[in-house]
Amino acid sequence: MPGLPTISVIIPVKGGGDVFRQCLASLAQMEPRPAEVFVVADGPSDGSAELAEEAGAKVLRLPACGGPAHARNVGAQEARGEILLFLDADVTAPPGLVGRVAEIFAKQPELAAVIGSYDDAPGAPNFLSQYKNLLHHYVHQTSHEEASTFWTGCGAIRREVLLELGGFDESYRVPSVEDIEFGYQLIRAGHRVRLVKDLQVKHLKHWGILSLIHTDFARRALPWTRLILRTHRLPNDLNVRVSGRASVALAGSMAASLLLAPARPAFLGLAAGCGLALLAINLPVYRFFARKRGLLFAIAAVPWHWLYFFYSGLAFALGFVQHVLGGHAPVETPAGKR
Repeated sequence: MPGLPTISVIIPVKGGGDVFRQCLASLAQMEPRPAEVFVVADGPSDGSAELAEEAGAKVLRLPACGGPAHARNVGAQEARGEILLFLDADVTAPPGLVGRVAEIFAKQPELAAVIGSYDDAPGAPNFLSQYKNLLHHYVHQTSHEEASTFWTGCGAIRREVLLELGGFDESYRVPSVEDIEFGYQLIRAGHRVRLVKDLQVKHLKHWGILSLIHTDFARRALPWTRLILRTHRLPNDLNVRVSGRASVALAGSMAASLLLAPARPAFLGLAAGCGLALLAINLPVYRFFARKRGLLFAIAAVPWHWLYFFYSGLAFALGFVQHVLGGHAPVETPAGKR
């Protein structure tokens, strides 16, 4: 399309399986087409590289698993598009995504990056997958358009900006908060990131009890806590907005009150008060669940949402103790130091 920036799509993949096949199929439906699609196979062959080659993508094979941050950096070095559009291997993209991204950057030359969200129709039908992905959709759709960080599930950035900042921190060897950390760098460097709410992809991931709690606790909340304490950056946005912080405190207080109630029944009243406050603060998201999936779904989501606040608080407490005992001073990650 004349006058629009060229777009390179970059997808890191490890153990892609059938959801990756669906991701590739959605790329084939894109109109206009991206200038190039790079698939970075992270580690020994598991069939994902072959799938990508059959779909016509440019495949970069990494001999050892270095993590998605490293894979994205490798793809960014090889890509030649003016805009790098990062997608996860477990999403499908709508046909007009590339054109919409190109249009946004053409109309807003001051923007360094844009991010989107998951849509409101998750691919996996089980309750936890619907709950988790709908919650993500809600959080992004109700957050500030002037974004405070970056997201690689569906995020695009000017290639020159990413290379200038040195790319993603490759010390993250598993999917974690490497995109959030990079987003903080973008903002510190004075760049603008915009959350574009009509940029949406469908998440196909199947969430189970163990995978959900492990990912939320060990790969998100705990490393995000360390990042916050290291950088002293706690924006009122996305998952760390003030209402979320208040909910974490209330969930922890309710749990402590219930533990103390057998010895002092008066604590039951405090626990009930915390529960009512949690309901009041989070009523908008429960109404959203009810609109999308019905009242019974919304009721079933409440304990899972409260559990999320509880173990997020545990992760923050653990991260704080580690920070204090480790004597970590707040530091800035120098641009280009990876």
